[in-house]
Amino acid sequence: MAVTKEQIKAALDSLGLPDGGSLVSRDMIRALTVENGMVRFVIEAPTPELAQRMEGLRQAAEQVVGQVDGVTSVQAALTAHGPAEKKPVPNLKVGGHPKPQDGPMKVAGVKRIIAIGSGKGGVGKSTVSSNLAVALAKQGKKVGLLDADIYGPSQPRMMGIQKRPASPDGKTIIPLHSHGVTLMSIGFMLDPDKAVVWRGPMLMGALQQMLTQVQWGELDVLLVDLPPGTGDVQLTLCQKTELTGAVIVSTPQDVALLDARKALDMFKTLKTPVLGMIENMSTYICPNCSHEEQIFGHGGVAEEAKKLGVPLLGALPIDLDTRLAGDAGTPVAAGTGSVADAYARMAQGFIQSGLI
Repeated sequence: MAVTKEQIKAALDSLGLPDGGSLVSRDMIRALTVENGMVRFVIEAPTPELAQRMEGLRQAAEQVVGQVDGVTSVQAALTAHGPAEKKPVPNLKVGGHPKPQDGPMKVAGVKRIIAIGSGKGGVGKSTVSSNLAVALAKQGKKVGLLDADIYGPSQPRMMGIQKRPASPDGKTIIPLHSHGVTLMSIGFMLDPDKAVVWRGPMLMGALQQMLTQVQWGELDVLLVDLPPGTGDVQLTLCQKTELTGAVIVSTPQDVALLDARKALDMFKTLKTPVLGMIENMSTYICPNCSHEEQIFGHGGVAEEAKKLGVPLLGALPIDLDTRLAGDAGTPVAAGTGSVADAYARMAQGFIQSGLI
């Protein structure tokens, strides 16, 4: 018999709090999901200070839920409602409520800002972002890369750098550098094994901080690796930042293009120019026999770009070396070979067309 949410709530209700009541009666349980015996939920404390003292309670909640028949795994996270108390000494903390501003903002020293988006995850958007940044840097451009995928930051791994940025005054952030690219990611600021359990305003605050508090220096272009979909981060970036435009990454198959069209419509609604589309995983060439196979179909993105009247900026193969290079922290565009050449041609196309 499948486990129900009611059973989980009943188990949590049996866990009394020191000052009376339970997690359920005090309305502190959020985002409860039960799927195939796997239970996940968030405990929302009244204040950040109280949340820091509730680790023992979180563990007890996992334990009591784990005793329910049919539960195979339990994952509980802690979050807090409301801002933390201000500390007397400046302390750099990314993530919070955004500050009011008058209209779209410019980023000091940055000539162009290009958002790289996709309608769905898994199409290789972050891989394309990191490799395009490296390829442009190899062409002599001053390039920045902002990893705006707050829930799933992958650029620290792909760019091969795992350090916390310095902050000389507790307010400004000194970005990191890798493979000739100036880099910033929320992944540098948080424990890589911990989930980011933030509401929309905290996402917007984090994005605003990474754009305005980072000392980007003089850049020809800042590439922004967006999360998949059409959510808060995309909305904030398009409405609150002076964007040059957006680039859509998609694989050729119809399912990916369905979601890519939604991303295109979002940018149109937000009056952000779409500079072009990139077809990723366009073809596969066997390294042993050189046989070419279109695993995900071929040409779908080119057709879509033609319908919309925007350029196809590149068609990239699916390639084992690309995956191995990204996992190893050295983007394939930093080396040599057919895929590196494909990224070099795409970077040249960006430059020659005046996009950068």
